[in-house]
Amino acid sequence: MPLSVSLSIEGDTTVIELTGELDAKTAPEFHQTIEKAAGHGTSTVEIRMAGVGYMASAGLRSLVFAQQKVADHVTIKVVGAIEPVSRTIRTAGLDRSIILTDE
Repeated sequence: MPLSVSLSIEGDTTVIELTGELDAKTAPEFHQTIEKAAGHGTSTVEIRMAGVGYMASAGLRSLVFAQQKVADHVTIKVVGAIEPVSRTIRTAGLDRSIILTDE
């Protein structure tokens, strides 16, 4: 399933909404959006992943890429990830540096 990526600004939050599969083939599109998000200067980057049914290791690398691209004071939130995706994030230990939440 292809990845659909959208970016919007809601107050002081940059929102990236993903739908589809996040893998090596689709990650470059996500990376481009992360680079755009990093340039907005908001205090939070919220990555809505409720529509992501599958995330490969490339998706984890994308989240690390996001951490590296945004300023140190910017919070990254992953919102609404389904259990297999959130479990992958927790297993990799990214939940220690990225806020993982249902809402």
